[in-house]
Amino acid sequence: MGRDSEFNKNKDRNYRIKLESLKKLLPVYTYEFLDSRAQRNPNTAISYAYDLITFLEYLKEFCPPAKNLELNDISSDILDNLSFQDINEYQKYLSAKDVTIIGKNDLQNDISGIARKMSALRSFYKYQCEHKFLKNDPTVGANKQSRKLDDHVIIRLTPSEVDTFLETIENSAVGSERQRKLLYNTKYRDFAILTLLLRTGIRVSECVSLDIADLNFNENSMCVVRKGHKEHILYFDEVTKEALLNYIEVERPHYIESTEEKALFMSLRKKRMAVRSIQEMVEKYAKVAVSNKKISPHKMRSTYGTALYNKTGDIRLVADVLGHSDINTTAKHYAASEDAHRRQAAKIDPYSE
Repeated sequence: MGRDSEFNKNKDRNYRIKLESLKKLLPVYTYEFLDSRAQRNPNTAISYAYDLITFLEYLKEFCPPAKNLELNDISSDILDNLSFQDINEYQKYLSAKDVTIIGKNDLQNDISGIARKMSALRSFYKYQCEHKFLKNDPTVGANKQSRKLDDHVIIRLTPSEVDTFLETIENSAVGSERQRKLLYNTKYRDFAILTLLLRTGIRVSECVSLDIADLNFNENSMCVVRKGHKEHILYFDEVTKEALLNYIEVERPHYIESTEEKALFMSLRKKRMAVRSIQEMVEKYAKVAVSNKKISPHKMRSTYGTALYNKTGDIRLVADVLGHSDINTTAKHYAASEDAHRRQAAKIDPYSE
């Protein structure tokens, strides 16, 4: 069942084309660093390229030796002569304004957003110093922005809200009468997508990349291409199986132009659904089903991970199913659940008979 689908190949090709266009704006000495990240995940490399552009834009504005230079002409000597105080000033710069670079609005300059940009900069300096491209790493000793998540603001759906959400889809109970009629034509598809997200925790990007050949209903399994092009076999329950089969048998035939169509989830335009389409679909249903919460496909992933952890207490299992390469990532997002388990443990006398 392993494959590298045409969709994923095209997505990877587009990422690499985008990365090459961004590299033209950057100095040559950044290329090896970005290429090394692209081998793991081209999309991450693109984010790092944007972050480096932001940093060089800052130097061009505030560092005298870089003032009259194009970004790709800013020499490595300028970067080598920066101090940790310069990096601290850069963080103040980020916190004071929204950064707009080459048509990309970056509004994430809260603590978490600054921490992400600093993580990219630290990775860059570490790589450059390890490979002798630079001698000095000014990010060492610079202030560190904590990315610790406030457990009280991590939004997830409760079990009853999950039921309400799915009932809203089943009843096409959204918007005007015209909108409801349109949604009635896609309710099996929408129900299958949302059920899949809520009962397997796959990423929305993994969902849209699924081909119909990736599903094995004999084993209730699917082949998912995860970050770094790693293929994982994940399993789904009977509820998800029923939802998928209903969509495949009832609605999908109306949205394919040929039996050769590979994509599992199709749009009304008879094309593979896009990530943005699913994000908008989730937002649309969420406004009716759980108007008090801002729900996205990623929140559904968190909902599943939390529910699975609460049932099993096994953080390694959750990390494996969600595809986290670092278990600390999982623990960080489910800290509230871990605290609940620790409280529960304190009420148990392990030595009583």
